[in-house]
Amino acid sequence: MLALESVLDLPGLRNDLDRVEAALRSAVRSDDAFLTEVASHLLSAGGKRLRPALAVAVGHLSASPASDDVIQGAASVELVHLGSLYHDDVMDEAKTRRTVESVNSRWGNLVAILAGDFLLAKASEIAASLGTEVTALLASTIGSLCEGQVRELQTAFNTGRTEEAYFSAIAGKTASLMATSCRIGALAAGLPRPCVDALTAYGHDLGIAFQIVDDVLDVVATDEELGKPAGNDLVEGVYTLPVILALEERELGERLRDWLGRPLKRDEADEVRDLIRSNGAVSTACDRARMYAARAADHLDPIGGGQVANALAGIGDLLVDNLPR
Repeated sequence: MLALESVLDLPGLRNDLDRVEAALRSAVRSDDAFLTEVASHLLSAGGKRLRPALAVAVGHLSASPASDDVIQGAASVELVHLGSLYHDDVMDEAKTRRTVESVNSRWGNLVAILAGDFLLAKASEIAASLGTEVTALLASTIGSLCEGQVRELQTAFNTGRTEEAYFSAIAGKTASLMATSCRIGALAAGLPRPCVDALTAYGHDLGIAFQIVDDVLDVVATDEELGKPAGNDLVEGVYTLPVILALEERELGERLRDWLGRPLKRDEADEVRDLIRSNGAVSTACDRARMYAARAADHLDPIGGGQVANALAGIGDLLVDNLPR
């Protein structure tokens, strides 16, 4: 679990994140009690709240406590994230999410899709209150999430998936929303344009590092550590960076191709995970994550030093600290 509080130790930040939580609960409230229950399901399950934390921390570069616009912007990006999780779980036929029963498992795919759409609509409604630039940015980001997911689906069960295809997909499905979280926080806080652009670049590279870490942990971690079934990417035919790197090894790649290219059962996925862990693929993927975390920190140079910049840089350090050595 990413313990954000260990690095985002900024005065007033905890209170600001409580304000975000209240804004989220207000946003998902509907006149229909059932829709409110479904839309609140994953919200009540908790989560790292990394994206709103980024937006609020960036907002602290201007003022502490954060302005109401920063709080609303933070809520909007988390609603997009939550909505995407509802849709992802339908596509993955996931049974659990954040250690609780998934929405699709509990109420069915149709309800999950509609609730996900409701959350995206609420995010857009909030964005509209923050002006045309934020509205356009959030709409573009939702499009990028879809594009990234489609790129991933197009290479499902493809043992010839390239690193280029992988990075193109995760830039859309993960990094785009991280970048937008930072950008919306910066825009809502009224920061100068060079800072807005630098923070956007920081969020993008942090998002790439985040996804590589997530993909490595899917290979090396347990169900309990992840809060969801480990090895699920292999079962679903999503061949991530450590898998791609292992496939590039001639002897190991031949052994893996005997398994991959088709749906796997859970016990088969465990055997494949053992194979991937048997060579240097995981270590190389970890090095890539560390590189992107370092690049993210470098993007912070234009905003100068200080407590906020150090805290933001610390998120990347915390991410890669979770990786095996």
